[in-house]
Amino acid sequence: MIRELKTFVAVARLGSFSAAARQVSLTQAAVSAQMKSLEDALGMPLFDRTGKSANLNANGQRVLPLADEMLELYARMCLPETLDGFRGSLNIGAIGTVQTGVLPPTLKHLKEAAPLLEVRLVPGVSRDLVGQVEAGDLDLALIIRPPFPLAKDIHLESLLEEPFVLIHPPETHFDGVAEMLERHPFIRYDSKSFGGRLVGKFLKGQGLSVKQVMELDDLDAIVRMVETGLGVAIVPFAGVWLHSASRVRVQALGEPAFMREIVLVCRHANKTLPQIELFRSVIQQTARAYMEELGKRFARHD
Repeated sequence: MIRELKTFVAVARLGSFSAAARQVSLTQAAVSAQMKSLEDALGMPLFDRTGKSANLNANGQRVLPLADEMLELYARMCLPETLDGFRGSLNIGAIGTVQTGVLPPTLKHLKEAAPLLEVRLVPGVSRDLVGQVEAGDLDLALIIRPPFPLAKDIHLESLLEEPFVLIHPPETHFDGVAEMLERHPFIRYDSKSFGGRLVGKFLKGQGLSVKQVMELDDLDAIVRMVETGLGVAIVPFAGVWLHSASRVRVQALGEPAFMREIVLVCRHANKTLPQIELFRSVIQQTARAYMEELGKRFARHD
């Protein structure tokens, strides 16, 4: 019955037998057979089938949280008493600057606590990683806080905040944030990304008109472009460039300053699983240390 419940949850989340079949690596016919078996065992239909869609009916909506509960209990039954001997896996999604910032020390401490835990790291942008958590493809993701409400079954917790700063080539004279942005070519942080939207909101709020010359979604690439004298940019004070021999000059934005918030998202039903609880505990500790280091670095430019 566990297999049927896993498939049922996949169909409920994705809305079709064909999409669920791809996720659970079964044929569509096998998914249909499992759902019929589950409905026969429960003595009630769970879906309203319309064309290629499979939407939960009232019975299905009542059963879904119970199925999540049962699967969580089953996962706990499969775990050893401690994580020292745990041989499971943890699928983590992370944006680029998290991969080069707070995540490496987190994974180091995680490996020490659970040496046999297999970690799979999936890179991506925030909006895509949220979707993968909702679909069940990722156990958790480390992303920028979305500018919209998440699904009710998604747990979100704050990890750290990173200030945005102005960066400009070393040979240019700094004569104020507004003046730099209006006089020099502007290299934009991807306007479709969650962080890029914050930059757009700042520019609009300040009534600033910029001469955009390019738009990139890679912060390290933006820094390199600024380094070579192609323009100025507003980026988060985060990423590998802070630890490298970058030649860009960094200026605090002053008032109104703004931040981007890095958050952890996972399914509510999974957040108390031992391996996820351990990861959450470890990253909260490393995030505090990361924030302290960030604060010291930022104070030199404020």
